Amino acid sequence: MSPGRGGDPKLFAISDLHVAFEDNKAFLDTLRPGSPGDWLIVAGDVAETMADIRWALRTLAGRFARVVWTPGNHELWTPRDDPDQSRGEERYLRIVEFCRELGVATPEDPFPVWEGPGGPVTVAPLFLLYDYTFRPEGTHTAEEALKAAYEAGVVCTDEVMLHPDPYPGRDAWCRARVRVTEERLAARPEGLPTVLVNHWPLVREPTRVLRYPEFALWCGTELTDRWHVTYDAAAVVYGHLHIPRTTWHDGVPFEEVSVGYPREWQRPRHPSPRLRQILPAPVREPVP
Repeated sequence: MSPGRGGDPKLFAISDLHVAFEDNKAFLDTLRPGSPGDWLIVAGDVAETMADIRWALRTLAGRFARVVWTPGNHELWTPRDDPDQSRGEERYLRIVEFCRELGVATPEDPFPVWEGPGGPVTVAPLFLLYDYTFRPEGTHTAEEALKAAYEAGVVCTDEVMLHPDPYPGRDAWCRARVRVTEERLAARPEGLPTVLVNHWPLVREPTRVLRYPEFALWCGTELTDRWHVTYDAAAVVYGHLHIPRTTWHDGVPFEEVSVGYPREWQRPRHPSPRLRQILPAPVREPVP
């Protein structure tokens, strides 16, 4: 699963490692840089328990020259069997503290600048959540959309496991994160393009292929649908959907880099899990 040895350094990305599954844990253990200067973006959903999150990030930080992490919803869950019962923002900040001990960049740290081939580029890990604005057809409010999802039997586990403390709801937490992130992005170094990294897609279009369209409610916010243009993105990296692919929006490549669950990635004809190269940008033709 190594991208190969030697050569110029590269910026790679992966997400949705879900190392609670033994097959996924074994897969992570195969990941190696191709050169000593390689960086790795980890776009959320490493694991659920603090012990698994720490093992995974410590392992990767010991191999790659730099690791950049942003949380997914699974890191923010509070499982009953986790000795660490922290919730919401407190849980998130505990992981940030551990990442800083490892030298792993988080959404709370200065944005690192990739100076390798394809750079210089500001690599911006974002933590934005969702606000129930990716609504099913025919619904116009969050309440209507959630009611439709419950009636369809399509409800994200976040509704039970992801606590928004101290915010009144996950949507309020999302809006707070959007505000602070806009300020940070506006203050980034001038003249550099960005690689925007978020667990959830920044635009709604990638969710149109979901088998259960109601699940899009838990997949992002309309508040970010122009960020790839506003913040001069050379690429956008995300996960969450478990549909690894490249799509193009306003000429910007959006890279869904998830591994997913073993039952998904071990299916015939499913793309094999791998590190995805972000920079230097692979040679390819944009598609509509």
